[in-house]
Amino acid sequence: MEIFHLRYFVAVAEKLSFTRAAQQLHMATSPLSRRIRDLEQDLGTVLFERDTHSVRLTRAGVALLPIAKNALSAFDSVPWRLREAIAEEGRTVVSMGIAPGIHLSVRERLQQLQERGSGEYLFKRWPGGSSDLLASVRRGRLDFAVVHLPVHAPGIQVRRVFEEPLGALLPAAEFGSRTSVSLGDLLDLTYVTMSPGFVPTYFEQISVRLAAAGINRRITLDSADYGSVREVIANGSSFALTMLDPGNPIRELDKGECVILPFDDFRPMLATGLIWPEERAADGGDLRALVAHIEDVF
Repeated sequence: MEIFHLRYFVAVAEKLSFTRAAQQLHMATSPLSRRIRDLEQDLGTVLFERDTHSVRLTRAGVALLPIAKNALSAFDSVPWRLREAIAEEGRTVVSMGIAPGIHLSVRERLQQLQERGSGEYLFKRWPGGSSDLLASVRRGRLDFAVVHLPVHAPGIQVRRVFEEPLGALLPAAEFGSRTSVSLGDLLDLTYVTMSPGFVPTYFEQISVRLAAAGINRRITLDSADYGSVREVIANGSSFALTMLDPGNPIRELDKGECVILPFDDFRPMLATGLIWPEERAADGGDLRALVAHIEDVF
């Protein structure tokens, strides 16, 4: 039995669905099912009752769940406990994740946070998509992260700090003379998105809304680079969703061959939030003082 077996078990136990758990773990359903069967064989007991319609925990599965969560919590705490033990220059090393496309005003407040905590903490930044950052916070690889909402995970505190409208990134050759656009104007265009791991979860809701409006042509790029999206849009006959506020650095895309326009009949809003482990921010937790700074600044 390896630690990843327990991680897979907890994912399935919380979702009660191999399909949804596999999506959360960024893997296919078949290997996940095999790993669970390997775990059951190692433990000598059946953990799930499965049929074509449902997944249920057995008595052994119910008993294992809190044990597995405690084991994962202890394992995942190793990175931050080590950082605490070898804190540089008498300061605690704090690792924070930053999702792409974070608004300038949020970045300014992060800078204020770093300045306020500079005597106590040494901040290290790590980039990543919101879902990957959430996983890293849960596993103790990151102390907190700035992500695009929504995110949902047991034991994770979420503080919404900003909300901004989204617009359509369009080829300037076709839409350069427009000041706005409607969903009906996009029916003949192809919707372009980045690699799923870097697209905010909210974009799944947007995808459903676009499909309901009759926009069904899709391209998913094998890339996490906004510049790659821009290059595809510049070719014509396609569009993407991006941040509309001029204060967002992504608006650098609104140049030359592409234009960003607001919608007439659609009001997508992307929220940004900070996340951290509840247990570590509680009274006596190692992040309590840092979270107090976060709450003051934000």
